[in-house]
Parts: sequence; C-alpha cells; structure tokens
Amino acid sequence: HVTVPQIGAMYEGDRSRKQNLVDFGFRLPSALDNRPLKADEFWQKVNQAIFVTATPRPEEVKKSTQVVEQIIRPTGLLDPIVEVRPSEGQMEDVYKEVLARIEKGERSLILTLTKKMAEDLTDYLLGLNLKVKYIHSEIDTFERVEILKALRIGEIDVLIGINLLREGIDLPEVSFIALLDADKIGFLRSTTSLIQIIGRAARNAEGKVVMYADRMSDAMKEAIDETRRRRSIQEAWNKEHGITPKTIKKAVADILEHQEKDAKEEAAIQLAALKKSANLFVAKDRKKLIEALKKEMSDCAERLEYEQAAAIRDQIYEIEKTYGKGSVH
Repeated sequence: HVTVPQIGAMYEGDRSRKQNLVDFGFRLPSALDNRPLKADEFWQKVNQAIFVTATPRPEEVKKSTQVVEQIIRPTGLLDPIVEVRPSEGQMEDVYKEVLARIEKGERSLILTLTKKMAEDLTDYLLGLNLKVKYIHSEIDTFERVEILKALRIGEIDVLIGINLLREGIDLPEVSFIALLDADKIGFLRSTTSLIQIIGRAARNAEGKVVMYADRMSDAMKEAIDETRRRRSIQEAWNKEHGITPKTIKKAVADILEHQEKDAKEEAAIQLAALKKSANLFVAKDRKKLIEALKKEMSDCAERLEYEQAAAIRDQIYEIEKTYGKGSVH
C-alpha cells in the first residue's frame, strides 16, 4: 500500500532533480538517460506479485486476480462499535466519554481536522484537570515515541492530534476514539483514512469509535458499512468456536523498542530523500540539508552512536568545504 506509489515516484523524483541540474548547466542532457524504471516499465517486468495492506487502493484491487481477506484475529477481537453523533455539544460529549474510560484505566484518542481545534480542545480538557497531550507535526520522531509511551503507561489519559495514522500506533490501552468533523471532505476523512482510524480501537475488547458529524458523508457510510460487515463475520466466528475477545497484552518496552526502531528508520529515509533531492549548488537546499545533518548528528550522539555522529560531522565538513555553508543572502 505504501510501496506501490513509490514505484512511480522513483522516476518522477529522479527526473525532477536532474532536470534542474540540466537546465542550469550543471549536467549534460544525457544525464537524464540514467534513470529508474517508469511505473509501466516496472510492471511489465513483474510476473507475479502479492499486495499486502489493510486498506487497498482501487488500483491494487484492479491489478489483482484474487483478493484474500484476513478478518479473523487470533485474539478473537472484534472491529469496534462505531456511532455517529451530532457536532453540537461535541466537546461536552467527548469529556463524558473520556471520563468513563479513565475510570476503567483505559485511554482515549481524539482526532481533529485543524491545529486550532486541537489546541482549543487540549486547553478545554486541561482546564477540567485531565491528563492531556497534543501531538503535532512539529514534534520530532523520537519525542512522539516518548509521548506514546506516556499514554501507554498512564501518564497521559488522552492524546489529541490531527493525523495520528502516521505514527504506526499500536496502543492496546486505547478503547475510545473521538473523530471530530468526520463528515468533512478530504484525505484525512476519506474512506481509507476512516477505516484506518477505526482500526486503532480494534486492539481493545472495549473498542468504540464516535464520529461527530452533521451529515453522513459517502466516506463515513462506506467505512461504517465495511466495519459492521467485518464485525458480523468476526462475531459469527467467535460464537461458532466459543471464543471470548481479549484485549492484546503487550509490554510497553516491546512496543517502544519497535517504535524507536521505526523512528530511526523513518528519520534515515527522510534524510536519504533530502540528500537525493538537494541541489548543493543552491544555497537554500544546501542550508536545509546541513541543518538536517546536524540534527541527525545530535540524535546519534544522544543514542551514544559516536561513530555514526562522527561520520555525519565529516559529511557536513565536506559539503561546507566544497560548496559553502549554505547561508542565503
């Protein structure tokens, strides 16, 4: 699901970077011939492929001759109950739901569409003496891991964010998800996104999702119908085999270790992409790359990875020596 779009992006990204260099005379036009395969060229060379994803795109389904669903979980867990409630009075309603979860020692996620709404809701719940944290795009990868750890061990009861899908969140303690502005149109409220959000509450036997909306959008209807379809299959299976759903039990350290590994990999991928796309002859690009390298060097030093930090320091030195420090005038 993540990889397929990258197949086309490889060629497009490579072409975009080199075209700049050719246009400004730093490379010969023949440099464009040394390139990755285009998407259609790649697929012509593929004989058989297996796509693995929780939320397939139409393109992936179209390419497939057979679709195999994995609906039954070994733990017997069901897809969560999904309710739709009006937007009016949503803050008070969210507060009631969150309190009920806190009394049971469970956690809650609240997803908003705007930074302003997230900040207002955070202030509102903090004013009611709840342990709340707002997670946003400016928080770096490793700090996000620490916030998620705090949520898991109970230092935080509620986590508020705009796009919590990118965290790769596996939080068995979360039993309630509030989805504000669920009926708005956009990629954060598409059918795929809504199904992924609903799935965040499927690690807990008490999982429940409440969508706050003034109308039923097509994406909401599709996501709710699909969740109910899966839940009915799961309930029938559990009844037939005498299975009682049980919340996943995972040590905080296990998930943290996995998330830290993911965080390191994500940071490495972002840095590699920046290195590839940066035109070192352009001061603005050079400055951005040097800042990213310095941050990565500091992170390595904090993790006691001194050899890696020294290697990055040498890279910075070489860039500054060859191209200049990247100051923009």
